[in-house]
Amino acid sequence: MSAERQRPSEVARRLGARSRTRAAEPPDRRETAGAADGWRRETFTLPRGEARDKAREWFDRFPKAAYMTEIESWRELSDDRIEFTMRRLPSAD
Repeated sequence: MSAERQRPSEVARRLGARSRTRAAEPPDRRETAGAADGWRRETFTLPRGEARDKAREWFDRFPKAAYMTEIESWRELSDDRIEFTMRRLPSAD
């Protein structure tokens, strides 16, 4: 946390810039490596079958025991696509 006080408009400007940067990424794959909490996250938007395959691929590549891999959140979209965020620790990167 910064020692100097920030005005609400400065905070809003910074958060808006972050949102615009994220929105410019391809919608089917978004990565937030280096998040402030130490987790590596990637968000995917895929058809249901491909979403299952991608989750299995992550669990195979980053075993839960070593990386604490998990599906952090998911939602079903109207066109039978799944948007989900995979989360893991960067243990052995």
